[in-house]
Amino acid sequence: MKNIVLVGFMGTGKTTVGAALAKALGVAQVDLDEYLVEREGCSIPALFAERGEAYFRDAESKYLAELLAAGPHILTTGGGVVLRQQNVQAMLEKGTVIALSATEEELIRRLENDTGRPLLAGGVAERVRTLLSERAGAYDFAPIQIDTTGKPLAVIVEEIIRQLG
Repeated sequence: MKNIVLVGFMGTGKTTVGAALAKALGVAQVDLDEYLVEREGCSIPALFAERGEAYFRDAESKYLAELLAAGPHILTTGGGVVLRQQNVQAMLEKGTVIALSATEEELIRRLENDTGRPLLAGGVAERVRTLLSERAGAYDFAPIQIDTTGKPLAVIVEEIIRQLG
């Protein structure tokens, strides 16, 4: 089995879907953000505040490579991991990439009370719209595309398993 890598904008359900998919397939799930926090010894908001987004993206790329090499497992990623072409290439080479998506309205609803995301500082709805616009097409490289809007978790997992063949 190859790594199964879940990508998508924040709030699309990567961590939740990844855990359920790992359980259904009987494999381990590793969350890139959790791994990064563990290895860096501080939260993502603190990392952004203390060292900046560039440092965070460098660390994210480094730990992504480590985790892809350590698989196979279900790997859930942060929404911005696709911003670097080297990460996209590594994920495609060492895994099956699945992009999760949801409508703008659904993302705003899911994220409106989330205070742990540095990129949403300054107003969730406005930031979601801006980031979605900036990242338009960023997840299109994934061979499997799943819209999670309004779907129960079990249906999403079944759809992924069916597409994995």
